[in-house]
Parts: sequence; C-alpha cells; structure tokens
Amino acid sequence: MARSADEILDIVDERDRVVGQAPRGEAYARRLRHRAVFVLARDPSGRIFVHRRTAQKLVFPSRYDMFVGGVVGAGETYDEAARREAEEELGVTGLPAPTPLFRFLYETPEHTWWSAVYEVCCATPVDPQVEEVAWHAFLTDEELAGRLTEWAWVPDGLAAYHRLLERRPAASRCRGGQVPPPSADS
Repeated sequence: MARSADEILDIVDERDRVVGQAPRGEAYARRLRHRAVFVLARDPSGRIFVHRRTAQKLVFPSRYDMFVGGVVGAGETYDEAARREAEEELGVTGLPAPTPLFRFLYETPEHTWWSAVYEVCCATPVDPQVEEVAWHAFLTDEELAGRLTEWAWVPDGLAAYHRLLERRPAASRCRGGQVPPPSADS
C-alpha cells in the first residue's frame, strides 16, 4: 500500500520523544522531525536488495537505495514499521522480524528524522511494490560498493549505509532465514 502525504506521523524532538503529530506532507514541507526506518534486506546468499525509487516519491524521487523502509506512522513502533515497510516494498509476507542495528539522527537543511536501521533476510522471491520501486536487483557487497560513486543515491540511505559499514565492515549472511545479531562492537 502506498503511503500518502496525508498519513499522520509522530513529530519528535532532538531526543526522539513524541511532541506532536502532523500529516506527512506537512512534516516534509515544514521540516518537522519525525521517525523513519531503514531495512537492509539480504537474500540467503547475502546479496543486498537494491532499487531505484519511482519518480512519484515525495522525497528523493528516481534515486537509488540500498534500504527498503519509510516513515513510522503515528503510534507505530520502529520495529512494527520496519517489518511493515519491508514486506510492503519487497512485496512479501511472513518476513522474520528485522534485526535492529542502531539509530541516528539524520539532519540536513531540508530534512530531519530519527532513523532506525535494521537488517533482515528475505528468503522468498520478491515482488516489489510498483508504486515504490521502478527497478531492483540483489547485489553483492562488492557490486554495491562499485556503484556507490556511479549512481545517484538517496542521501539518507547513503548516510545510514556508511554508518553501517563503520559498525560492521564485513557482510552478514542470512542463516536459516535470519540475519545474525550484530556483534558486540556494533
């Protein structure tokens, strides 16, 4: 299901505490801090789902992304949003609960949101949501690294990916349909 500009979001402060609510379109237009999830989806071979966003997206249209995800709805938890967004964008059901990795505050002059980063193993064939995904493929970590300077990426996803690499430079692998938990230094 595509999310609309009228979807109600929790507005949060610099410490990620809810201070109000607003429609998504207003949150973007007025640069109101809200919440978002980023889910790195890997297939059982450890390849990463990479896609190009559709031209109709509210933010970062037609850009490439190595995460699926989106905004956290009002009253929704990060964990609930991570699973919902991953299943919607990948076009699958019954996904295991994504593994939470870390959170960070993404801020630019145009945008601000608290970002929760997750990883999940998607062992079933994907059927991406056409309203969200214009193109997709599963790439190895090396293939993705080779395209980081070649393709136009969503800036928030790129920021999340660089933070992920700093925390865990080695690729994780899906084992039994699950992503192993982060190491102690993550």
